[in-house]
Amino acid sequence: MRVFQWVSDNWPSLLQNLGIVGGLLFSAYSTWKNARSRQISNLIAITEQYRDIWGELYTRPELARVLERNVDLLKQPISREEELFVNLLLQHLDTVRHAMKVGMFVRLDGLRKDVQDFLSLPIPRAVFEKNKPFHNQDFIKFINACLLTQ
Repeated sequence: MRVFQWVSDNWPSLLQNLGIVGGLLFSAYSTWKNARSRQISNLIAITEQYRDIWGELYTRPELARVLERNVDLLKQPISREEELFVNLLLQHLDTVRHAMKVGMFVRLDGLRKDVQDFLSLPIPRAVFEKNKPFHNQDFIKFINACLLTQ
């Protein structure tokens, strides 16, 4: 009985408080949906960039050597085009890693294994080692952690 009396005496405040809580919940939900939408939008953009970079292999067959396991870099050094191609991939990877780190991109489960496989190849590994001084320390730590993962 006291509850009904309290509600009848305080219904304007109760209604106002319910409206505020409802508004906050709606705002939180909208913010969450917006963040998720942004992540998906970023995924689409990064996938397009990824496809464009790897598409170079189809239009420029001389880059196919980047993916070969048996390459003698002493007999046939890395070409400027091969180095540029690998550097573009490394920059793309750093962008993806950073976007994931700050929550602007969906988490890619196989990313570490993909990095490990790619950098186990002679040309990508040599290009990474050569250009290591130009990468930030977080990226180098990430790469090293990927290479240690078995």
